[in-house]
Amino acid sequence: MKENEIYVAKGTDHKDMTIRLLNKADLKSLIPSREVRIGIKPNLVSASEPAFGATTHPEIVEGIIDYLKENGFADIVVLESSWVGGRTREAMELCGYDTLCREKGVPFYDLQEDKGETISVPGDAPITSLTVCRRARGIGFLINVPVLKGHCQTKVSCALKNLKGLLPSSEKRRFHALGLHEPIACLNAAIRQDFIVVDNICGDLDFEDGGNPVVMNRVLCGRDPVLMDAFACHMLHYQPEEVPYIGLAAALHVGCADLSKAAITVLDGSPLEELPLSRKVVEVRDVVCEVESCSACYAYLVPALQKLKEESLLPLLKEKISIGQGFRGQSGHLGIGSCTRQFTHHLPGCPPTEGQIYDFLKTYIEAQSAIKA
Repeated sequence: MKENEIYVAKGTDHKDMTIRLLNKADLKSLIPSREVRIGIKPNLVSASEPAFGATTHPEIVEGIIDYLKENGFADIVVLESSWVGGRTREAMELCGYDTLCREKGVPFYDLQEDKGETISVPGDAPITSLTVCRRARGIGFLINVPVLKGHCQTKVSCALKNLKGLLPSSEKRRFHALGLHEPIACLNAAIRQDFIVVDNICGDLDFEDGGNPVVMNRVLCGRDPVLMDAFACHMLHYQPEEVPYIGLAAALHVGCADLSKAAITVLDGSPLEELPLSRKVVEVRDVVCEVESCSACYAYLVPALQKLKEESLLPLLKEKISIGQGFRGQSGHLGIGSCTRQFTHHLPGCPPTEGQIYDFLKTYIEAQSAIKA
């Protein structure tokens, strides 16, 4: 498989689709030796079933493991950490990875239990060092298995962003404080992903935590994470320039952001259908003042706002909602999360859940409307 190639398989037998892709790509020829440690990195952002559109389907990872074992590769591990505020172990069990790894005899490394290690970022990077989980440093060939989905802060989540799961929680918080885009690009310059298998089965086109899945029943594979993310942007109706970390990663020589250079092949030769246009995040974020918020906190806020909008309550909110690490130690009127604990009206939690946010804001809106009446 060449660097500029992207293969797409369609269907409902997701394990078989994955194996067909790996055979087409001749993955075994890309791995330097049978002795190398191979790491498989799914997306287990939170304890959410894959059918909800946020987490990697285990059938895809099962297909990768079976292919590798059948071709003589024995040193295989699965490694991941959930987002800040979540528990990897819960996501692993809910999504079936505990059973899968036990049956296949493959270790699962919960990186939330791992120690961090400082590494240098090569080249002329705007961030010179990062802290990554130690077990990630011991991988000789990394297979990234992201979900193609929307994201409430970066618009798109696919290959480049999925490497954030290799970071300790403290470094994930720092990434958000730094604005996500530059650190994500630098992370990919520091840790190479050698092969990408994208879960495009039913990703949520708005939220990284799922809830509004769009069934496409596709699996993709490729070698260039920048090109893959540029393709993901195209499918989600964005330009790569609208997702800054893509161009920044290209500038750091992680890959190519020019989609015109991609050679895209659908295995059965059929046309590649477009994903529907979805912009729920854009519709509600005007009422939010966000500064350096973590993904979990912001992602729980947006669907709560969407529900309030559907109930015609959101237009009654006259104040902006503050959220994020940038509000620590500051005073204000209305805030979500522990970072806004000094606000007059604030909901504690790191992060508070979607239901808690909805109940808090609904109570606040109704109380304020009663006062004005």
